[in-house]
Amino acid sequence: MRAAKRQTVSPARGTLVERLVQGIADDIVEGRLPPGVRLEEVELASRFRVSRTPVREALRLLAASGLVENRPNRGAIVATIGEDRLYELFEVMAELEGVCARLAAQRMTPAERRALETLHMDSAALVRSGDRERYEAVNSRFHASLYRGAHNTALEETVLAARRRVAAFRRAQFHVLGRLAKSWEEHDQVVRAILCGDGDAAARAIRAHVQIVRAASAEFIASTHPLPSALTEG
Repeated sequence: MRAAKRQTVSPARGTLVERLVQGIADDIVEGRLPPGVRLEEVELASRFRVSRTPVREALRLLAASGLVENRPNRGAIVATIGEDRLYELFEVMAELEGVCARLAAQRMTPAERRALETLHMDSAALVRSGDRERYEAVNSRFHASLYRGAHNTALEETVLAARRRVAAFRRAQFHVLGRLAKSWEEHDQVVRAILCGDGDAAARAIRAHVQIVRAASAEFIASTHPLPSALTEG
């Protein structure tokens, strides 16, 4: 496995396995672990300073997302990020978030609407300062607010599972120049529709947003991976 900078998994974010999944996934999407590289459990455990058990579980989840392949006699290797897979993942994400936004516009309580608006307006300061890491965190909270605001537990569980599969790709979008400001503007369209109670407009806005996220993510990935040019279109 290609050498990567030694790091310690931060205790501040998510469960141990989730943090491992994020660290490995980011290395793959950002090109530090190129396609075909074998992912050794012992080496990953040493690098992240954990036992092999959470590493094994993280690799299983990464395989489910399509970032890792399990091959006979080779074990886990970094997969090639295929055009079709990326489109399919974001197509599902866009439709699920569209349902969430439509229902949130209809079902959010006044307190939930105020909280969403406050979160959105406060995030503008992060855009102005160019604080990508903190904006990423607020971005996750923004979308989670829509999922909860739909007031449908089964839907929330489904969309969260889908989001985990595209999490690394969604983080990659923020490497694209100017993406923070554009993301905020796209969120603004969603918030305005929800505050007006316009479910159809909210659904259209969030679906358009997710497709733009897909394009921005593909643009960055194409700069670090040998992907077909079609990924950067649209």
